[in-house]
Amino acid sequence: MLSKSMQDSLNEQVRMELYSSYLYLAMSAYCDSAGYQGFANWFRIQAGEEREHAMKIYDFIQERGGRVILKAIDAPPVNYPSPVDCMEKSLDHERKITGLIHKLYEQGLKDKDYAAQVFLQWFVNEQVEEEKNVADILDQIRLVGKQGPSLFLVDRSLAGRKKD
Repeated sequence: MLSKSMQDSLNEQVRMELYSSYLYLAMSAYCDSAGYQGFANWFRIQAGEEREHAMKIYDFIQERGGRVILKAIDAPPVNYPSPVDCMEKSLDHERKITGLIHKLYEQGLKDKDYAAQVFLQWFVNEQVEEEKNVADILDQIRLVGKQGPSLFLVDRSLAGRKKD
């Protein structure tokens, strides 16, 4: 059974994962409207992954006898200077989520909630992958340039991302 504090923290993480989905959908919509369909595709698929993460936590709360309490999700920004800015903000956001996951894991240690620790280890590993994926895209952009035909090449490569 979940402690009240762990239940509250996991419910907050559900909200943050759903916000992440909203954020990436907003970035996808911006990129699509700006003609960057590859970036739009990448962010739309990422939005779906974030929803899956939220549901994974949702299910864990339920399985542990807790109660899911959904809270309001803030509206994300909708205007961005460029798709590169979206990627940079995405990396910052993923780093923030990593910090939140680490705090949850620490709470599991403090509460001696071994099931939560095992469950949260998946998220710890996932965040390493999430940050690396965005950082790799930003590295590609730095190599080829942030504008014109070079950015078009990155956009085309992101169009090939498929849902796992």
